[in-house]
Amino acid sequence: MTLVTYTLDRPLDGAALSAVAHGAPLVLGDAARSRIAAAHDLVRAIVGRGTPAYGVNTGVGALFDRAVEPALHRRLSRQLVMSHACGVGAPLSEAEVRAIIAAQANNHAHGHSGVRVAVVEALLALLAHRIVPEVPGAGSVGYLTHMAHIALVLIGEGHARIGDQDQGGQRLTGAQALARAGLSPLVLDAKEGLSLLNGAPCATGLGAVAWARATRAALAADGVAALSFECLGGNPAAFVPDVLALRRSAGVAQTGAALNAWLAGNAHLSGAARLQDPLSLRSIPQVHGGVRDALAYVGTMIDDELASVTDNPVMLGTAEAPRACSAAQAIATGLAIALDALGIAIAHIGMMSERRTDRMVNPLVSGLPPFLAAEAGVSSGFMIAQYTASALVSENRRLAAPASLDGGITSGLQEDYLSHPTAAAMKAVAIVANVETILGIELAAAAQAHDLGVAPDARAPATAKLHAHVRAAIAPFADDRPMNEVIEQGADLVRAGLPLPA
Repeated sequence: MTLVTYTLDRPLDGAALSAVAHGAPLVLGDAARSRIAAAHDLVRAIVGRGTPAYGVNTGVGALFDRAVEPALHRRLSRQLVMSHACGVGAPLSEAEVRAIIAAQANNHAHGHSGVRVAVVEALLALLAHRIVPEVPGAGSVGYLTHMAHIALVLIGEGHARIGDQDQGGQRLTGAQALARAGLSPLVLDAKEGLSLLNGAPCATGLGAVAWARATRAALAADGVAALSFECLGGNPAAFVPDVLALRRSAGVAQTGAALNAWLAGNAHLSGAARLQDPLSLRSIPQVHGGVRDALAYVGTMIDDELASVTDNPVMLGTAEAPRACSAAQAIATGLAIALDALGIAIAHIGMMSERRTDRMVNPLVSGLPPFLAAEAGVSSGFMIAQYTASALVSENRRLAAPASLDGGITSGLQEDYLSHPTAAAMKAVAIVANVETILGIELAAAAQAHDLGVAPDARAPATAKLHAHVRAAIAPFADDRPMNEVIEQGADLVRAGLPLPA
């Protein structure tokens, strides 16, 4: 498959950032090079004039009033990287690290950071050579820490892996990884240490990864729900377009259209139907549609963040009249709120999915063999898989508590407000992963329910195609292998994206 190459002449959007995270090339364009170089000229002018500028020729945080003489500017930049590389815990995945790197390069390409072109080229070289810095996942209140571990590798410190991280890769020191790719460590100039740490690229990159996966899961959820709806004998009258149109929601309309496409041509549901289905069946358009609307909002917020300059200070003016403006561009409160919303929204998909799975395995309401077991009694079928789905729904409920309200005070009262956008992004990634698994359980269970209760010629063409897609990857379950293998196979299908109705 040929990947699209993205060029940093204009800002990336969330979809492009996600594509780069998963391997698409990213390069600098001429316009971006010019902007970056012009901003670096402003830093040089400020240094030459001796004008006080935060993080350029002063300390940072509560040390903002400590002047740093020119001979120590490079040392300041290097030591900022060293002191801020204080992450702990398991490292982020390759896609997550690539997303952060791409978002940081995008931030500098606006031309208001003041780094050299060589610094941005060094970031992009990590992507091109598939060098994945080892970035611990925990220990950030919003920014700084994760980016510091990436910057470590740029200066030949820290650790990185080269190659397919999912397959283990090869762990090397930063210097070894650069040398393996024919690259040299950077010697950072004034402000470059701060700019490599600063801003909201970490939350933006992780948020884009979570948003793209959530969008794919929400799309898959319609097909999974349709498969369950069919085997449970739902009443499709709840999806009539003129009824759904009474609620003003693009997401509801889109979900209703998707469900009707999935179920078109169905013969299994043509007989007598319940007057009113339980909400886990009847309200699929309203719930999935509400999630779609929320994800559209989150996508807009991510795009806005990528179109924004989130460094501090920002460089403005001309070489004759340079300005280093200390403000709060790095404080991504709007993004933090949006990523909290993403977690809450996609958790609803998991809640609905688990309820449908429960209805399929419960012989009191399913009309199917108990727990979809081949030999109920000696076989437990999907009984305990539903427990797993329920446990993940509960975990999502705990994870969905808003990170953006956690607050906190750091740096000797200088940093006395925190909105935790990175924590919100990390939680969103975890919730999405749980939802992918919950949907995978439902998908595998619904395929088994079709085997037991829906004649092949009575299925809708689209659900028949989906059933065949599942069976090509997952054999019917007869308590003949560990259930977690089935669950993981189902989750893999959801993560990869399901075949859509023609």
